[in-house]
Amino acid sequence: MKKLALIICSLCIGVFTLTGCGKTSTSLKELVITYVTAPLNVPSIVEKQKEFFSKGLQEDQIAVRYAELTSGADQTQALASDDVQILYAVGASSVILSAANGADIKVLNMYSRSPKAFSLYSKDNTITSPQQLKGKKVAGPAGTNLHELLVSYLASANMTMEDVEFVNMSIPDAKAALEGGSVDVAMVAGVTGFQMKKQGYHEITNGEGYIDALIAVALKESFYKEHKDVVDRFVKIQEEIQTYLEENPQEVRSIVAEALDLSEEDVEAMMKDYDFDITIHEEDKKGFQKTADFMLQNKMIDEAFDVNQLFLK
Repeated sequence: MKKLALIICSLCIGVFTLTGCGKTSTSLKELVITYVTAPLNVPSIVEKQKEFFSKGLQEDQIAVRYAELTSGADQTQALASDDVQILYAVGASSVILSAANGADIKVLNMYSRSPKAFSLYSKDNTITSPQQLKGKKVAGPAGTNLHELLVSYLASANMTMEDVEFVNMSIPDAKAALEGGSVDVAMVAGVTGFQMKKQGYHEITNGEGYIDALIAVALKESFYKEHKDVVDRFVKIQEEIQTYLEENPQEVRSIVAEALDLSEEDVEAMMKDYDFDITIHEEDKKGFQKTADFMLQNKMIDEAFDVNQLFLK
């Protein structure tokens, strides 16, 4: 009888050791998440400075490491190869493209929506309609929110990409090309666009009414199933970050201004164009579908894609 009691006691101690007092039973030792600051990723900047994830997962003995991958293609590739576990700010188009090509990728929740932060700029103040872009040389990154903006803006006047001379290049290169006079229009976003407006460039249009400019948080479904306790804790920490942003606006402005070498006044002005609510709303799903349809029309994906499969059940 005593021997049986000892065995039971040993088993209980073993279980306690594995689970602890509310701690995770996962074998995960390190969590790698992406760190992207553009266009104006306030949650990421504040989180890293205040170490929300590191401190929040410390009791579970999980080390947090950052991967500074700014390209959507690089992000989804890193996720596929398990070099990164969570894409903390990835564009809807990148998620759709990866999933359409058969990758294991799911949207955990939302990161931001910021249609006003994506714009078309020119030196020519007379360009005020899509029709006036006909024959113009337009530069910016293909397969992005900016590309979708250009297509949608042209479509509002029954025009297509065939009506302009499109040059695929990065946002900094597009701005430089406009400054140098080699293109007529630059497609820019975030801090670059804000600075161009302050410098006196003409904003032809921004994304309001044309795109949803959705940025999401994504991961593998297999990772979610294997480490659901860690992911649930991650989401709770996201909620804590949201609360911090709402309750400490002055400190948030200071942190972001220092990180991006901006004035606090500029940060405050820019943040008005961003919605950092992490909840997935029906409008977000419609926005994802709109982007998927845009990608199909522009032959970025081969077949129609139902975005409902992107979201965790």
